[in-house]
Amino acid sequence: MRHYETTVQKLKDDVLTAVARLAWNERLQTNDLLNIPEEIIPGPEAQMRCCIYKERAVVTSRVKMAMGGDRANPALVEVLPIACDECPVTEISVGPACRGCIAHRCMEVCPKGAIHMENHRATIDHSKCVLCGKCIEACPYGAITKNMRPCERGCPVKAISMGPDRKANIDVNKCISCGQCVIQCPFGAVMDKSYIVDVIQMLLGAEKWGLHVYAILAPSFVGQFDCTPGQMAAALKEMGFYDVAEVALGADLTAQAEAAEFEEREGGPMTSSCCPAFVAFVERHMPEQVPLVSTTPSPMVMLGRNIKDRDPLARVVFIGPCVAKKREFHLGRTRASVDLVLTFEELYSMLSAKDIDVTTMKEIPLDHASGYGRAFAAGGGVAAAVAQGLKERGSSVEARTVACSGIEECKLALLKMSKGVLPENFIEGMACMGGCVQGPGVINRSPKNKNEVAKHAKEAGKRSITDAVNAIGGPAEVPAESSDKKPGGAVEKARV
Repeated sequence: MRHYETTVQKLKDDVLTAVARLAWNERLQTNDLLNIPEEIIPGPEAQMRCCIYKERAVVTSRVKMAMGGDRANPALVEVLPIACDECPVTEISVGPACRGCIAHRCMEVCPKGAIHMENHRATIDHSKCVLCGKCIEACPYGAITKNMRPCERGCPVKAISMGPDRKANIDVNKCISCGQCVIQCPFGAVMDKSYIVDVIQMLLGAEKWGLHVYAILAPSFVGQFDCTPGQMAAALKEMGFYDVAEVALGADLTAQAEAAEFEEREGGPMTSSCCPAFVAFVERHMPEQVPLVSTTPSPMVMLGRNIKDRDPLARVVFIGPCVAKKREFHLGRTRASVDLVLTFEELYSMLSAKDIDVTTMKEIPLDHASGYGRAFAAGGGVAAAVAQGLKERGSSVEARTVACSGIEECKLALLKMSKGVLPENFIEGMACMGGCVQGPGVINRSPKNKNEVAKHAKEAGKRSITDAVNAIGGPAEVPAESSDKKPGGAVEKARV
């Protein structure tokens, strides 16, 4: 039984599960789809908003997002207008602590003349105020405060603002798809598009289309589903996936390649490239620093490419804690190495809709990656793996690493590195605080997640990065045409 941290989480799961159940039963084109809002909000009393009709309207918007949202809209994270109407508008206000002092520092520093005294009290004309905050700093009593919408406050790149309709608006040119606004909005008015229907339809049609659909599972899944890795692998096979692999294997490939690139750069300066939100931040907000970013593909891309090199019938679905991965798999530089992306939340809903209990599954092997690859999921793991990769190469180049957690830390480190004042020569850039273990798509957001990843990494024993990469043969090229489907043939050997 899943524990929901918030009612918003439960609502999201209810909608995703309802849509997934119809998709599994191939009933998306029936009136059953239209009945989802009433099934989730039966009434007659409203539970969350002013009336059941508004609650059902919100569910309808969520159903659309669960089915992929507006495909013409390039944004992967969207505001649901019908749900965004409860937050106080972002503004600067004067509180009761104002003493109406005669110094009038707040008035003097205001660049727009938006503050005047009225009945011995500072008053703000919001039609003139530009939210610069100078009055907040000037007030000796701390009587002036700035109220911000949670989504605005949570956005690390200031991509969210109030639109003309006084609802939240996302600037797609600034957004890095980190998903922080999704988990910050207390009204569930911001949601990431889901590809859950696409994945189910691919699984249902795989045999007819002659496809092998692989699930690649991010290492941060441990501790999320109350099951062993082997039970999760069995559950995914039961769901219809042809085979299952740890993305930690891709992390081993990335660590090995990134260590080689770092050596080629003669010790940097360089940053990691595995976090797509971090890479998007650099590209969109610090473009002059793009040369510092490693050109090595992310673990998701490395493993997807490896599988497709070995199995020409492969389709790859990444499952992880990340919203930004949904943006990454669309990028041309991934060379279609991954076909679809799911979050752990969406996987949970898919399992629920198919009535699969992972805790009762009989384990199958899922133990190929090194501990260094598995540790990619937590802050500091990438830096440690690159350093280990250099060691295994017998390199004389020293990696002086710094693990940056959150965009603000990343920005500061990048600025220092660009000016040559950062003591370290390798930056691990992670958009989420604590790394992938605290991504927006996790089921349980807890400090224990890092401990679970560390435990999973330790279970890999003494297996090195080189051992893990050699076990799957490393990146390989496969002839354009291959019809060998017999057991023991090219396709069978490709199974990871």
